[in-house]
Amino acid sequence: MPAQQAIELIPRDKLVIVPPNFELYRKTSDYIHSIFGEVTGNYQSVALDEAYLDVTVNKLNEPNTLKVANYIQQKIVRETHLTCSVGISYNKFLAKMASDYRKPFGRTIILGQYAEDFLRPIPIEKFNGIGKAMQKKLHDMDIYTGGDLQNLDQDVFINTFGKMGYVMFRRVHGIDDAPVEGHRVRKSIGRERTYNQNLVLNEQIEKELKFLADLVGKDLKKQRQHGKTVVLKLRNSDFETVTKRMTFQDYVQDKGEIYRIAKEIYDKLDISDQKIRLLGITLTNLDPLSYEEVSLKLFTSEGNK
Repeated sequence: MPAQQAIELIPRDKLVIVPPNFELYRKTSDYIHSIFGEVTGNYQSVALDEAYLDVTVNKLNEPNTLKVANYIQQKIVRETHLTCSVGISYNKFLAKMASDYRKPFGRTIILGQYAEDFLRPIPIEKFNGIGKAMQKKLHDMDIYTGGDLQNLDQDVFINTFGKMGYVMFRRVHGIDDAPVEGHRVRKSIGRERTYNQNLVLNEQIEKELKFLADLVGKDLKKQRQHGKTVVLKLRNSDFETVTKRMTFQDYVQDKGEIYRIAKEIYDKLDISDQKIRLLGITLTNLDPLSYEEVSLKLFTSEGNK
């Protein structure tokens, strides 16, 4: 309920307004979206608490979409103590309508042969894409439900509402071609520095590698990512650039481990006699860091203190 509405409805002596915590909202949203990333690489965030997921092919290797939905719901409630509703269908419009059907913790699936039947009794106020201005026009035309919309000719939709009318005509008949505009997963996380004075001594290079590894480690934790490939980039005083990488079976995120690998790559290059103008460290082959891995790392670090 919006705060203004609460103020109008609830006596002042009984109303308690809790200050918003937008930082907490953002962190929780980012964490929930990271769960989506564990399920599929093709998801579209549309709000702090809402996203479209294409799970036709998914990282769980689960063909049953209801089981995928159950996995997501249970993981979110277990790890954040928040509920969510899930709508399942063959296009975005119907999935959105389905997700609003059984809040706050339901799962609704709309199959193609039942799409029009599902939409028929729903009030137009609940249709995604029909705002207050369109609602008023439709009410003036004695249109109140999805069934009323389905009885309108396409020409009436288009002549009254233009391009949006054509979109709504298709939607009320279960047709929506809008793609899931996939989340752009970062392919790498890295840092590099160019130096006004060339690095000559090994001590200087080691210090800079530690500095870069620390930055990359912080970026990885912030993005909740870890990677399997460490890339070292350097440029000498003759502007010759060398890039070397090492790939591992296990994931890397710890700054100390990143430094150790970068230093090992540097030592293998055997270029201690060269003057270094630029250094860079990058991690690739990234994947989201799961909740279980975060918990294990925290537990281990505390246990070692």
